Amino acid sequence: MSVVHRLTAGWLVDHLSFINQCGYEICDSFAHPGGVTRSTSVTSAEDCHSISTFVVAPSSSDGPPNGHGGAIETEGKRAKMRYVFRKEFFDISKPHIAAAPEEQLCQGCPEVIVCLIFFSLLFHHGMIWIFCYFLQILQKRKRKCVFNQGELDALEYHSKVHKGSWEGTGTLHLVQEGLKSGFLHHAATELSCRKNNVPQHIVCGLAELCEMAKQFPAVNRSDHQAVCVLEEETSCAEQDLLSCVMENSSNCAKIIVLMGQKYLVPPKSSFLLSDISCLQPLLNYKKKYDVIVIDPPWENKSVKRSNRYSHLSSWQIKQIPVPELAAPNCLVVMWVTNRQKHLRFVKDELYPHWSVKTLAEWHWVKITTAGEFVLPLDSLHKKPYEVLVLGRVQGDVKETLRKSEGVLPIPEHQLIVSIPCSLHSHKPPLAAVLAEFIKPDVECLELFARNLQSGWTSWGNEVLKFQHIDYFTLLQNE
Repeated sequence: MSVVHRLTAGWLVDHLSFINQCGYEICDSFAHPGGVTRSTSVTSAEDCHSISTFVVAPSSSDGPPNGHGGAIETEGKRAKMRYVFRKEFFDISKPHIAAAPEEQLCQGCPEVIVCLIFFSLLFHHGMIWIFCYFLQILQKRKRKCVFNQGELDALEYHSKVHKGSWEGTGTLHLVQEGLKSGFLHHAATELSCRKNNVPQHIVCGLAELCEMAKQFPAVNRSDHQAVCVLEEETSCAEQDLLSCVMENSSNCAKIIVLMGQKYLVPPKSSFLLSDISCLQPLLNYKKKYDVIVIDPPWENKSVKRSNRYSHLSSWQIKQIPVPELAAPNCLVVMWVTNRQKHLRFVKDELYPHWSVKTLAEWHWVKITTAGEFVLPLDSLHKKPYEVLVLGRVQGDVKETLRKSEGVLPIPEHQLIVSIPCSLHSHKPPLAAVLAEFIKPDVECLELFARNLQSGWTSWGNEVLKFQHIDYFTLLQNE
């Protein structure tokens, strides 16, 4: 089970178990002579970019890359192949080493060090106002290295989180239960694979493909299908893939080949690979969702400096058509960075714009296999937790009461404690922790997703990123 322990304060979650319980078993393809599984393909008209076509098949005729997807049985028998997510991505046995506080804000500035010591002392006595007064004195003396207003807001927020979540019955009790049950363990474990065999940076050209799709000829929406169901030996060109929702309605996983790369699609899942400017196919899918989870690429200074990831402005995030996608009483869950500006934007501006009432603020706490925080709790650069803001779409009162029958109310504060995946931005599962607050078999949607979930619809310009077959191991053949 993905929920290892449930206490009043929250959940201890096994992220790896959740991924694997989705059922990545390929069981709907027939083996053919010569150890090769037959597949079909369609050549795209856009040959100038040499883009591979989308193909549904358990393996390509050129043989599986890196040993994945092979081991086909004799002719006439069904080839069953089971994949599991590679556990070495969750071998976080030691905390990260954060930079010293004086390095995080301003190297060689003694005033900052004094501030930090002073803040730590005053925090435990509940006298943060004295700390703020101390900073004002420094500002009057025109010191170069002092906290700005954003940093002060962050410190105040962190003090509240610290008092409400880490003390008493919070993370500590969940970790203690994990240690008792053996899910967590004090002894550091060795990596099950050599470091050079762990694919940390698989080349992902999905975002580039979505950008390129804007140059494709316009599709007549009235004639175009809203959904494409993945079947055996079905093929689809990129233009079709990027213009309709792909759906795996079977009880088995599928493998698709896109741009020469293989991706696993779990059973009972659907997805749309597209840029934010091409969301119309999702609206054409004509589903209303009872749960919508959103993990937008928030704008921040490090993203701007690195130029590695795209980001959206607050104005662009407001344009996401949540009201058109949400069912009455829909539960909306937003991942928010620890920047107070973004948290205030979600609560005070974004949710009201979508007619969503804020209900709760939860925290995902990241720990090692030994139960330690992955980062020091008082680190000034990064925190060992992330924020989730939960709210409900406001609408008809009778409909809201009807949909609320038999489900628990959303608690104002909860913790989701888990060992994080070492892959950047691979968020923990929310389906298991939300189960007690929603009715079974409801429609669920994740926006800006980078992986797929059984029973969910997922959208994003890198929606298949963590479904790449190299992140999985072929466990057995039946």
